[in-house]
Amino acid sequence: MSESPKINRPESRFEFVTIASARAHQLLRGCLPKVEGSAQPARRAQQEVASGAVPRVDLPVE
Repeated sequence: MSESPKINRPESRFEFVTIASARAHQLLRGCLPKVEGSAQPARRAQQEVASGAVPRVDLPVE
């Protein structure tokens, strides 16, 4: 039986940028924003990650 994924906040600037970049791509494809903020997708993605609305997900190693 596999464990469920652990959800954490980014532990480094690199993780923050990686998560925000992936979220900005999602916003550009039409995903709904999770927090109020900037109209620019890249800036809104950073705001979402900083607020904890878009956490990092650690998938179990198989």
